Amino acid sequence: MKYRYFTADVFTDRVFGGNQLAVFPDGRELSDALMQKIAREFNFSETVFVFPPEDPANTRKLRIFTPENELPFAGHPTVGTAFVLAHAGEIPLVDDEVRIVFEEGVGPVHVSIFGRDGRPISSQLSAAKMPEAGPEPPTIEVLAETLSIEPSEIIAGQDGPRTISCGVPFIFVPVKSLDVVRRSRVNRTAWDREIAKHPAPQVFIFTRETETSTAHVHARMFAPSMNIEEDPATGSAAAALAGYLAPHNDVTAGTVCWTIEQGFEMGRPSIINLEADLRDGEISAVRVAGQSVMVCEGMMDVPLN
Repeated sequence: MKYRYFTADVFTDRVFGGNQLAVFPDGRELSDALMQKIAREFNFSETVFVFPPEDPANTRKLRIFTPENELPFAGHPTVGTAFVLAHAGEIPLVDDEVRIVFEEGVGPVHVSIFGRDGRPISSQLSAAKMPEAGPEPPTIEVLAETLSIEPSEIIAGQDGPRTISCGVPFIFVPVKSLDVVRRSRVNRTAWDREIAKHPAPQVFIFTRETETSTAHVHARMFAPSMNIEEDPATGSAAAALAGYLAPHNDVTAGTVCWTIEQGFEMGRPSIINLEADLRDGEISAVRVAGQSVMVCEGMMDVPLN
């Protein structure tokens, strides 16, 4: 049976930047095993299969697959799929902002699509789950060995590594300079020995030094456990990063905004816009936004038997 698909680059305003995404606007009749095989065939960080919503009040149901497994939530597939469906006419852009709801494994995810003259430009998700602290991260020595850097280059103490999740858990590793992030490399022996068995086997290394003058954070994300050696833009990690960044601000009420640059070392520069609403010092809402561009569309002949 033939299935229509689109690909887009997400968290970028130009082709061949950002994070690649494949979207199947109608995934009906595809089994779990077939969706996983298709995701491996594309070998992008994620591939999305779209279904009618279970609740007719919602817009669509999304199932998100990495080359290795299915995810309950992911940022770049959410904002990218909204953009793709609007581009394909599946979601009419009757105004410059259209609000929709995707059903995902974490629950309903509210998304705004922004456009001009009926054409989509960017989209923004509101996280269904607020950042939650996870288990203790590995020691600084283990993280340094895993990332091929020195322990002294990792920020320690109260501002040190933390495990946080908005549906997918990440180990956040703050380091002292842009040079450290650029030099980081995954030591697979150390990874397999220490990180692969951790409850949050995804590592997000970042610094406050940036390449662009408008960014606040420069980052890389490694996830071999998902068969993703490095991800050029990670929206779910950006959402969770709000749980690390917000307590380090003087603002205790109102909205705080950050811009994250990622993927530069891969030659796929990505820009992620992050917002957190604070109330009495606590996060009450998290939003992740970015631009997308269409790359191609086609048909895949999928054997259903």
